Amino acid sequence: MINQSLKDRIVTGVLPRVQTPGQYVGGELGAVCKDHGQVRGKLCFAFPDLYTIGMSYHGLQVLYSVMNRRDDWVCERVFTPMTDMEQLLREQGLPLYSLETFTPLAEFDLIGFTLQHELCYTNVLTMLDLAGIPLLAEDRGMEHPLIIAGGPSATNPEPMARFIDLFIIGDGEESLPEVCDTWLELKHTGGSRESNLTELASRLPYVYVPRLFEPEAGGWPAGVRPTRDDLPAVIGPSILADLESVPLPSSPVVSYIECVQDRITIEIMRGCPGRCRFCQSTTLKRPLRYRSVETIVQAAVESYRNTGYNEISLLSLSTSDYPHFEELIGRLNETFRPLRVNISVPSLRINEQWRTIGNLLNTDRRSGLTLAPEVARDDMREQIGKRIKNETLYEGCRTAFKNGFSRVKLYFMCGLPGERETDLDGIIEMAETISRLGKEVSGRAATVVANVSNFVPKPQTPFQFHAMRDRDYFAWAHEYLFQRKRLRSVQLRRHDIESSLLEGILCRGDRRMGEVIELAWRRGARLDAWNENLQVDLWQQALAELNIDQNRILHTPCPVDVRFPWDHIAVHQGRTYLENQHEQSSTELTRMCAGG
Repeated sequence: MINQSLKDRIVTGVLPRVQTPGQYVGGELGAVCKDHGQVRGKLCFAFPDLYTIGMSYHGLQVLYSVMNRRDDWVCERVFTPMTDMEQLLREQGLPLYSLETFTPLAEFDLIGFTLQHELCYTNVLTMLDLAGIPLLAEDRGMEHPLIIAGGPSATNPEPMARFIDLFIIGDGEESLPEVCDTWLELKHTGGSRESNLTELASRLPYVYVPRLFEPEAGGWPAGVRPTRDDLPAVIGPSILADLESVPLPSSPVVSYIECVQDRITIEIMRGCPGRCRFCQSTTLKRPLRYRSVETIVQAAVESYRNTGYNEISLLSLSTSDYPHFEELIGRLNETFRPLRVNISVPSLRINEQWRTIGNLLNTDRRSGLTLAPEVARDDMREQIGKRIKNETLYEGCRTAFKNGFSRVKLYFMCGLPGERETDLDGIIEMAETISRLGKEVSGRAATVVANVSNFVPKPQTPFQFHAMRDRDYFAWAHEYLFQRKRLRSVQLRRHDIESSLLEGILCRGDRRMGEVIELAWRRGARLDAWNENLQVDLWQQALAELNIDQNRILHTPCPVDVRFPWDHIAVHQGRTYLENQHEQSSTELTRMCAGG
């Protein structure tokens, strides 16, 4: 049942005065609207970024579908409003609301945030404050919704620990419903918020309740330990053992407005067979799990019928490593080519399968391929754990150009451990070689876009022990790359240095970082992931005022036996795996440097 009074005030008094009002009205095709009086529990899925980003996130569609398939629960959506919308809501004293029923967030039983990126942390505070919910977890009572969070950034939950009641570690398809049901059960017992959270933490092994843990003394780096003997010292992840057991969302919500990705997205595989030592997703998403070809094709057909999208994107960390890849592409082309529906494969790993990929992707829209070689020299790639060869990459590109592809997007990193000038030279050489290959095959130089990001040593990776390069190094490396580029058919794009450094300090920080986040937010930090909104000075002032040693956290390497602020959160393969991989990398790095 829609809150008509609030909706009328929003539609008549607010939306005519904001940019892109279509993101605030709900009612999209595929949206689920239930009568709150007919359900047992109410969950609002909160994506702490703009609608155009959140609606492109496949995980939202998955969990939205999981919860709304149940008759006794309703799941609705909310996104971070743009600054003009935030200002008008504050001016008119209106609460942030769900899109489905215009229900104020404070009226839900639970609000679930997905933490996909550290630069979205201030957005969480904006949404809580607009909802009229106390920012600090310790200030909430049983009359307030339970504030939960998950996602990749939850693997170091400490920077957001003061704001979140509990974190769900790992996969959400089974754990989220279990948390929701348990909380509702405890809510009706009449216990206090703290006692109910303690009970929830004791029952569910993948739940982390920050108030039941405390940082060890000594500053950064230091571990976190439970305050009670009956709680585990390490929280393990929830793992969905059977990917097939959870149906794919076949009626996804279709946006009214253009989003970053307007297409059908189907997760065909979870996990990655690669062992890239810099990659957080590789460690977080294990073990490797697949969906069957029949399940994928059927979901694609149903989604097409329910949405009308003309593109289907096959989602995984390494789509070409799907064991039945050729069969799957053949089935999809057979089904959708007559309908002029494009099959896109955005996550291609350069393996033996890649040599023939151009023949398989025989689609009507050959706009381009996206590849992530990460580095351009084989020996550096060996050191970072990405087992591919340049020869294989070039051979696959040649085949793709023969089949009509004309554009290649490449993703590289700079600032990796042991990086040399020759590694930077290689980025330009590789991009220009691929462009020339296009001309050699088709008579016209291929357009190559080389995206260069700045290496951040992420938690829960073998490279978490490394230091991050400083501001001056990245500025030099970016300029060096631009000076080396010669071909107009090659475009070079670099990631913002200040954004990378802030990402580093937030992802590697301890519980004290929560005070920094709150201080920066109170002084106006908003939508920090958007370069045009990032106010670096606010963050630098907050870090300085709270005596955070950025050099220690970001630019100082750590010994293998160090206790990190995130070590109480476990990954599937464990801390020993990370240590062993780091030591192997160090051995290979020494060998690489000795060889020049």
